[in-house]
Amino acid sequence: MAGGVTIKGIEALQKKLKDNMTLDDVRNVVRLNGAEMQTKAQRNAPVDTGFLKREISLAITDSGMSAKVTGEADYDPYQEYGTRFMEGTPHIRPSYKEQKEQFKKDMSKLVR
Repeated sequence: MAGGVTIKGIEALQKKLKDNMTLDDVRNVVRLNGAEMQTKAQRNAPVDTGFLKREISLAITDSGMSAKVTGEADYDPYQEYGTRFMEGTPHIRPSYKEQKEQFKKDMSKLVR
């Protein structure tokens, strides 16, 4: 699953970040939002045996500056996107879309 956020005006953002906070504040926002997205994805995941839900993981990388939530079950993409035989039950994408807005708000609070 590929997705990303493009930030325009990165130089101005970096200057504002340096003036108003430490990178630890940013790391905390990344970690908190990553954990919230993982929880939302697990809550939205279809449950038969519970394996799919338990296999949704969170990885914090880039010295705490990136969070990645993934479904590690082999059949997760089929549940997320569906197949020609069944409708998908999206759980990662809706969680990402919802959490993206919260992440933007949290980062905006840091640069005020």
